[in-house]
Amino acid sequence: MRELTRLRRQVSTWERVSKRLEDAVELTSLDDVSLRGEMQEELGVLSKIIDRLQFQALFSGRYDDEDALLAIHAGAGGTEAQDWAQMLQRMFVRWAEGHGLTVEIVDESPGDEAGIKSTLMTVRGEDYPYGRLKSERGVHRLVRISPYDSSSRRHTSFAKVEVWPDVAEDIEIDINESDLRIDRFRASGAGGQHVQKNETAIRITHIPTGIVVSCQNQRSLVQNQETAMKILKAQLFDMERRKQEAEISRLKGEDVDAGWGNQIRSYVLHPYRMVKDHRTDYETGHVQAVLDGSLDGFMEAYLKDILGEKRSEEGAVLGEG
Repeated sequence: MRELTRLRRQVSTWERVSKRLEDAVELTSLDDVSLRGEMQEELGVLSKIIDRLQFQALFSGRYDDEDALLAIHAGAGGTEAQDWAQMLQRMFVRWAEGHGLTVEIVDESPGDEAGIKSTLMTVRGEDYPYGRLKSERGVHRLVRISPYDSSSRRHTSFAKVEVWPDVAEDIEIDINESDLRIDRFRASGAGGQHVQKNETAIRITHIPTGIVVSCQNQRSLVQNQETAMKILKAQLFDMERRKQEAEISRLKGEDVDAGWGNQIRSYVLHPYRMVKDHRTDYETGHVQAVLDGSLDGFMEAYLKDILGEKRSEEGAVLGEG
């Protein structure tokens, strides 16, 4: 039913645009000078609608319209890297809010002095959450004058972003209970007396694969366990798909260290200001806007880039045929 609703919404959108274009062509054919201003205004509106629909057409992946699971892990570097991980978390939350998407922090490990060591979030909504966020998987690099260095020296920090489609509701995976180790503990951070005094947090380890999932944001142990199992299913499903399909590695990307040589994007605050994506060469000097969630330019450049690669591969196959 969810798929049917999505398809109906897409078809309805195209039908409305088609009707507006037909009406515009018909009015233009009247060659009425008094309608020129109105037609120019309508042309501007239709151009923006077509641009948006062209962008949506880039989401051709099987799971692009699914909700997303997004994890951030601070790289080596202690407080500096942990602060960078939290900056990235804020950036993605601001981006999601700007697109009317709902963000929920499932699990979070606070930093030793500031920032976070890691976080796991769900991003839900109708604006292609996974299709957009899949462009963000990889290592993100920050260069700046460290606010934690008394000598005001320049530091380079790394954090790794992982993204999966949240398809747990749509799949069936048999998990043997004997393959699970379940640990209960008290949730950390804010949450009031209930969080501080009761073991409501849950950590599930899937022993055969080594996958570890934690959840502490819900108010009860049962709710946290249900959420953690859903996330475990999604990760196991992703792992199985990558075994079966060679190209499926694009869903999560290779497991690389959050360090030198592996970055997909650099955020430079000193000695100059620029954010550059090393895969597409898309760059901007509006660093603060990017850190405030202005990521659409990078996402669109990535989607166009992988679409071009796909077409090149298809052309090569046809040429060989």
